[in-house]
Amino acid sequence: MVALVLLSVGAAAQDATPLTLADAAKMTLANNPMHKAALADTKAASAGVLEARAPMLPRIMFAENFTGGNDPVFVFGAKLRQQVFSAQDFALNSLNRPTPFGNYASRFSGQWNLFDSTQSWKALDRARFMNVAAEQQLNRTDQELVFQTVQAFYGVLLAQKQVQVAEDAVKTVEAIEQQSRARVESGMAVDSDLLSAQVQYSARQQELIERRNQLALAQTRLALAMGAGSDALYQPREALEERVFPAADVNQLEKTAMEKRPDLKRSEAERSAQDKSVSMAKAAFGPRLNGFGSWEEDSHSVGWTGANNWVAGAELQFDLFSGGAKRAQLAREKALQERAAAGHAGFQDAVRLEVRQAYYQFDAAQQQVKVARSAIAQADESLRINQNRYEGGLSTVTDMLRVEEAAHRAKADYWQAVYRMNASYAGVELATGTLTVDSPAVTQ
Repeated sequence: MVALVLLSVGAAAQDATPLTLADAAKMTLANNPMHKAALADTKAASAGVLEARAPMLPRIMFAENFTGGNDPVFVFGAKLRQQVFSAQDFALNSLNRPTPFGNYASRFSGQWNLFDSTQSWKALDRARFMNVAAEQQLNRTDQELVFQTVQAFYGVLLAQKQVQVAEDAVKTVEAIEQQSRARVESGMAVDSDLLSAQVQYSARQQELIERRNQLALAQTRLALAMGAGSDALYQPREALEERVFPAADVNQLEKTAMEKRPDLKRSEAERSAQDKSVSMAKAAFGPRLNGFGSWEEDSHSVGWTGANNWVAGAELQFDLFSGGAKRAQLAREKALQERAAAGHAGFQDAVRLEVRQAYYQFDAAQQQVKVARSAIAQADESLRINQNRYEGGLSTVTDMLRVEEAAHRAKADYWQAVYRMNASYAGVELATGTLTVDSPAVTQ
């Protein structure tokens, strides 16, 4: 069974596409669906700015219609518009019971909001702030996607190391089993020693199978993070190792986060947009001045063969009473303004906490790497000593297997610590809002 797993994984590794972490991050931003969705949001927000600007410009329309009938008022007005009204049309019988008449009208008309107490300007400002918010959300989404890719990339490297550790453990326990068999055959040990070694060997084989499958799953997770299909295979060019990152001060990191975090800037833009909503609600109490005009061609048949006329004017509107709707709208917008301000302040506190949490995780991982590195050397030396003692008949197979377990665990813990250190530094950059495809967490 183990041989089959090794063969299948080995064949997959040969077909995998090699790439660096920087390459993986760039492919993520090019292909990941979440990036495309956030990009679509920015396009929608940009269109919202154009939509908000539209009411400030004149609106010009064209209409073509036909109307027919024997309504006295309609017939009288249509003949006047077509300039075909004659003296006999004043006859009472013609006025009261006119013959059916048709009118083809071609009309250009326009409206222009000349002044609305700056309500349109406030709406435009609000749309611009929402556009900024969408752009900042795109930046934050990209940072989160890069972080996921970093985690997935190092996850593949960790899985490879775990497979290597499991393979070494299989070889070590196999050697112990062979030693136990030889000692049993020579009468220097009992059968229970061999059985214990065989049980440990079986456990290590099962672990190796599990580690191989975890590697395959880690490769799938990396492919999906990059926006590729689940069947795509990528082989990291780097190996999992201790990396040197720039020194970090938690207070400076917190200050950087307050300045750089895109989602914090998004929150600020949304708060500013809500301020404009309050201003719009206030401006709704003011007067409105609208200009309008039209030019019309009227004829008895299709075609521009009749008479034309035009009309233009202006209208000043002022709402004296609207049932309290405007006051209620203003109160609602002010409440939302208070909520936005409180939410932004709370978000700032959350960002500060995220920065400190990421910093302490990175600091702990660095220290754990040092401890785990020392533990490996100590465990290997202990295993060597116990092997010699076992060969000399000074210790039991139980002691050997216990020491082997400790050495195996020390190596696994070390690589876990290295993974956490590398990934947690990316978490620091994510918390401070500085994680990009060119940042140290990706390139170093």
